[in-house]
Amino acid sequence: MESTQLDFYRRLAKAIALQFGSGCEVVVHDLKSDPSHPIVAIENGHVTGRKVGDGPSRVVLETLHASKGRHFEDRIGYLTKTADGKILRSSTIFINDDEGNAVGILAINYDITLLRATRGLLSELCDTATESTEREPEPIVRNVADLLDDLIEQSVELVGTPVALMTREEKVQAIRYLNDTGAFLITKSGYKVCKYFGISKYTLYSYLDEAKNGPKEE
Repeated sequence: MESTQLDFYRRLAKAIALQFGSGCEVVVHDLKSDPSHPIVAIENGHVTGRKVGDGPSRVVLETLHASKGRHFEDRIGYLTKTADGKILRSSTIFINDDEGNAVGILAINYDITLLRATRGLLSELCDTATESTEREPEPIVRNVADLLDDLIEQSVELVGTPVALMTREEKVQAIRYLNDTGAFLITKSGYKVCKYFGISKYTLYSYLDEAKNGPKEE
């Protein structure tokens, strides 16, 4: 982001955090900086344990991986989860340049852990408990290593087969998911993925090619 733009969002982050208190974390990601360290401003970082210079979230990786010119819709009021179990109500607002390209992200994460616990207690006391239809909260990680581990685990869950029992096609499906989520933008991700799936670097490139272009005709 440009310096004037960055200065504005730093001040906006501080204002939002002061307005809503210590349980409200506000983060500014610069998508034009080092993709491994995109956090350029953060208020109330104790909520997730992050700080300036820390790694990207999943949505940041997906945005960096996306083709130039793609329009991203803001996400408002979805649930996320920290490594230590806090439940957050989060919003992601994309910052665009004059041409409409995403150059930054303003993220708001409000700790609602106690509020949810209180709601549950009141619901039980008032006998108004209903079946939950909420989606599983998305994890928030502190560094790129944890994010890569999380994405790899999600790729295995998507396939639904333990790595040791995966067929070639299932491994390609897992690699496709990792590529689509931007996992390979993470430094040394290829080595870790190869080790996890028990494949060589050459095989990984072959799977990536197939994942991007579809299976080749024999």
